[in-house]
Amino acid sequence: MRVIDNKEENRFEAEVDGYNAIIEYSVQPGILSLNHTEVPEELSGRGIASEMTEKVLLQIELRGLKVIPVCPFTKNYIEKHSEWKSIVANEAKKKKPSQD
Repeated sequence: MRVIDNKEENRFEAEVDGYNAIIEYSVQPGILSLNHTEVPEELSGRGIASEMTEKVLLQIELRGLKVIPVCPFTKNYIEKHSEWKSIVANEAKKKKPSQD
């Protein structure tokens, strides 16, 4: 799977069997917040989101950036694959649900 960074749209994209899977992000200095992962229904159950997330995290690491996993899928992925916790931004590690 080839994952490209479409910087104009602030999203990573992968074309699989004619369908586009995406991971949307927002940019902060030295940090990418991964906000939303979307895989077309036609591709569901094939591990596309996991493979794409792995490749996106690798790109982020190779660029020397940190990540804030806003997307629930990405958060869960990092929890299951602890080797990626080292690139999680400190702000994300400190955030806890509000007690209000």
